[in-house]
Amino acid sequence: MALRNIVTLPDPALKRKAHAVTKFDKSLQTLIDDMVETMRAAPGVGLAAPQVGLSERVIVIEYFEKPEDEEKEDAPKKVWTLVNPEIVKASPEMLRGAEGCLSIPGLMGEVERHAEVHVKGLNRHGKPAKIKAQGWLARIFQHEIDHLNGILFTERAARVWQPEQQVEAEQEV
Repeated sequence: MALRNIVTLPDPALKRKAHAVTKFDKSLQTLIDDMVETMRAAPGVGLAAPQVGLSERVIVIEYFEKPEDEEKEDAPKKVWTLVNPEIVKASPEMLRGAEGCLSIPGLMGEVERHAEVHVKGLNRHGKPAKIKAQGWLARIFQHEIDHLNGILFTERAARVWQPEQQVEAEQEV
């Protein structure tokens, strides 16, 4: 496993729609392992192949499996790997939340996302996988799948800010 370079704006790889994966070979397995290691080292909760400069429909996510686990200090996190993922169902309920991105360092945004999504794709071995995600996990899946479509969180944000500006503003109040 190796750390990959995370590309940042204005790298054009971030704005391209990624290609479907058709070969589940050793190079794909290496990419997935490298992406997990890179995501953890960054540190982040998700990473899409375009963020390491590859136009492939691959995402990795590491987060709590259940929304209630977010409140527990010792709750284990789960790693999801999806190849060619797509959202097949989304709740009508929308939630606003703050997001950041490893490819857009120094900025945060308030983004409205579906509260729940059903995602289908293939696991790292090409077997069908279905995931029902709620809350922040649903937000992460939507964010990473957006990367595969060349969409950045800043394009969906109601407002964007630099985190240190937010802290300074709160301290002044």
